[in-house]
Amino acid sequence: MKKIFLSLRTYLKKSDTFLLVLCIICTLLGMVAISSAVRYTGSMRPLYVQFGAMVVGLALYFLFSVVDIDIIASKWRPLTVVGLLLILSLRWLGTDHEGNRAWIRFVGIGIQPAELVKIVFIITMAHLMAGFKERERLDSPLSIMALGLLLLIHFGLIVVVSSDTGSALVYLFIFLVMIFSAGIKLYWVFGALALMALAAPYVWYYLLTDVYRNRILAIFIPDVIDPTGRGVLWQTNLSKAAIANGGLFGTGLYRGERTQSGSLPYQNSDFIFSVIGEESGIIGCLVVITLLTLIIIRCVKIGMDSQSREGALACMGIAAMLAFQTLENVGMCIGVAPVIGLTLPFFSYGGSSIVTLFAAMGIVSGVKMKPRATMFLP
Repeated sequence: MKKIFLSLRTYLKKSDTFLLVLCIICTLLGMVAISSAVRYTGSMRPLYVQFGAMVVGLALYFLFSVVDIDIIASKWRPLTVVGLLLILSLRWLGTDHEGNRAWIRFVGIGIQPAELVKIVFIITMAHLMAGFKERERLDSPLSIMALGLLLLIHFGLIVVVSSDTGSALVYLFIFLVMIFSAGIKLYWVFGALALMALAAPYVWYYLLTDVYRNRILAIFIPDVIDPTGRGVLWQTNLSKAAIANGGLFGTGLYRGERTQSGSLPYQNSDFIFSVIGEESGIIGCLVVITLLTLIIIRCVKIGMDSQSREGALACMGIAAMLAFQTLENVGMCIGVAPVIGLTLPFFSYGGSSIVTLFAAMGIVSGVKMKPRATMFLP
């Protein structure tokens, strides 16, 4: 028993306890918000699922924090194949839901492959970029083509198979932040921007659906795209009304007029921030944003202190994932970003999301447990 206690104390001393506490606090606060969001249904099942996902996530957190990222990264080829096959399986096993097939459901349990594969994608990119950098090949055309092709396969497969553009954009943002952090030459950045500018018209007219185009345009010209407010702006308008109803301090837990009537769209997942805004006010919203910002900053700090480029880049990729989802989710709830179905990290209902997030935090904590280092030194 004494050995177990000493081992636990050593682990807690070396691991990032502050990061873990932040993640648990966010998840518990999210569960409180979810309990309010589903109260009108009379079923607390989402709350039980969220709690179960947190338990599984904590187990993965401890596992990933003690397993060296190099060991996982060395198996990037089979892991990538399995991840891509999991996404591809949505073609046959996915369930249709409002135009996308992002979920595999069986025995009442839903799995979102694009969420789970994020971990594999981040570790793989960190491994490849770090290897190219150490061999001074990161800026070679072949390296850029290899990395770009891997991104394109993930991005394209998610969009084509599941029509989940929101998740695909997360992968793109993760890639951009990681390759920039790896130290890519600026001429590649300018070249990529030029290529994106050239491809933009094709993407706009041929790849985006009318719904997505209107959601983007409605941010800038709402009176033209949706003058009645009952079309593409309907969800956003309901969200903004709920947040406005909360004022500074909110209406109180279980007392939100719109939340308790169930009038908010996806109020336990995509629009959980609106529930928080209505029942805990602007103060509650600021608390949520502050907690998530602290987690993101902590990931970046640990990455910058890492002993290896691989660990550092993994941390940067995880921070990018959290930052993009937070900005997009909050943005769509207050009407400054298009609605693309991304959840708010740790707070929104979603078992796959919670499991993925805690596993990602375990990787970050594992990087921190290694000795301090020299990523940004010559």
